Amino acid sequence: MGKKSDNREHINRVAKVLLIINFIIFVFAFCAIYIVNYLKPPIKPTPMYVSSLDVEVPLYDENFNEIKSVYRGYLVNVFDNTITKDGIIYKEIVLDDNKYYINIDNLVLDYNKSVKEEKLYLRTASTVYKDSNSNEILGFIHKGSDILIVGIDKLEKGIPNMYKIKYDNNEGYIYSKYLVDTKEKSILDYNENGIYDIHKDRRFSYELYGGSASNLDYYPYEKVSFDNNKLLDNAKTLYLNSSSNTLNNIDEYISLAKESGINAFVVDIKDGSIAYKSDVAKKYSLSTYESTNRSVDEYKKVIKKLRDNNFYVIGRIVVFNDSLFAKDNIDEAISKNGEATSWVSAYSRKSWEYNVSLAIEAVKLFKFNEIQFDYVRFPETSYAMSVNKAYDFKNKYNEEKAEAIQNFIFYATDQIHKEKAYISVDVFGESANTYVTSYGQYWPAISNIVDVISAMPYPDHFNKYDYGFGEVVWTIPYELLKAWGSSAAERQKEIPTPALVRTWIQAYDAIYAPYVTYDASLVSDEIRALYDSNLSNGYITWNSSSSLEKYNSLKEAFMKDYR
Repeated sequence: MGKKSDNREHINRVAKVLLIINFIIFVFAFCAIYIVNYLKPPIKPTPMYVSSLDVEVPLYDENFNEIKSVYRGYLVNVFDNTITKDGIIYKEIVLDDNKYYINIDNLVLDYNKSVKEEKLYLRTASTVYKDSNSNEILGFIHKGSDILIVGIDKLEKGIPNMYKIKYDNNEGYIYSKYLVDTKEKSILDYNENGIYDIHKDRRFSYELYGGSASNLDYYPYEKVSFDNNKLLDNAKTLYLNSSSNTLNNIDEYISLAKESGINAFVVDIKDGSIAYKSDVAKKYSLSTYESTNRSVDEYKKVIKKLRDNNFYVIGRIVVFNDSLFAKDNIDEAISKNGEATSWVSAYSRKSWEYNVSLAIEAVKLFKFNEIQFDYVRFPETSYAMSVNKAYDFKNKYNEEKAEAIQNFIFYATDQIHKEKAYISVDVFGESANTYVTSYGQYWPAISNIVDVISAMPYPDHFNKYDYGFGEVVWTIPYELLKAWGSSAAERQKEIPTPALVRTWIQAYDAIYAPYVTYDASLVSDEIRALYDSNLSNGYITWNSSSSLEKYNSLKEAFMKDYR
């Protein structure tokens, strides 16, 4: 009995142990199953960018029905789930809480790879930038060139603002709007509605060395409108130089303007000397920086006072007729027999960069509505200089003069628009003719790009009997400017995106015999002639001294409604 009892106790102990072990195994198994099924971390998707040659990429359901599309560059969450059709793998993505499938080839980890273009072609000659966020110039590329793409700066609805490109063993940036997808397209000239045909055969009676109208660009250039800065359509404008005598009396000019219906001012930023202690001038031309003692704050008070009184304010910058910059940068100046002249070459990219940097600085510091560039040209003696082998224009990129002027305007307009300001360019009255001038100005090529074109058809600058008048033309300004205005109005019709026309008028007494006094009546005749020619976007008074006395004598002309 004792031996049997011991065996049973042993068996019972073993059974209990086994029961406990089985229980423990069960508990562990249950816990493991619970952890695996209920406590496992959620599957984390991989953020990836939609990539394609096309602007939009299709999305599908599990049955391969196309449901919607998404712009390339869009960031989506990608899961491991896949489906396959015809050997193509589609990844599951979640977009706006909905599940879709996308071709795996349309997904990348690098935003720069959102575009799959490897080569594009330049349809408009363009500046290459060192960086997408600055106006620093790396180089320049001609129309029709092959462009190797290595990335982008940013996409808007799948379209790059700028492409990152390979350039001369470097990397730079170029605006996408100037690129097309085939070589054939890039070498075409814009000829919708016969636009190019209008210009291609235009010639002067002899070679002026300014370039050919046929080599200029006539593609439409989108005109901008800024929400908090509306372009003034009918600007009645007084010019103010930056002398102390003028700016220290700003209250008197404001009173005059309010009394006479003036609604805008052009104020000098740089005309030889600089109007304020500019950091940009200090960087590029110390002589220019030292040409004034006026502080930034002093100049800012003047411009702010104009803006606070609800005037539209335009900052004027003289560009290439710049002896101080030429003195400090002799390699950028036109030279004669190796000696630098006082004129900066319009081919100079350093000068481009300087003047546009100055414009950007002025917009940021003083909130100018618009920047006006004057002397956007080669010297008026360019014909004689061109036939004289002693002169060197420093033509690094082998451009015609008119090409360089237009290319500068493309560059300046692109950069100033980034600051939400407008751009205007001054031109000689001669540019309203049907030929490219010797100094590189051709009305249609300029007006097509800028926001405002401002010609300077001062009556006493014409030849005495121009347009066949039997009288000295500055004695009959209405007849003269009506004839000139008709020509300018025709140039406006010859391009797809013409600028507003705001014309400089003579607000000084004639400087050639007969010495006619330009009183309110004659100034009124000038303005009326422009408006009667459909050049009705306003005027600017040219009086180099900004004479308050002269302006006051012309109030009656300013008060009239010419529209």
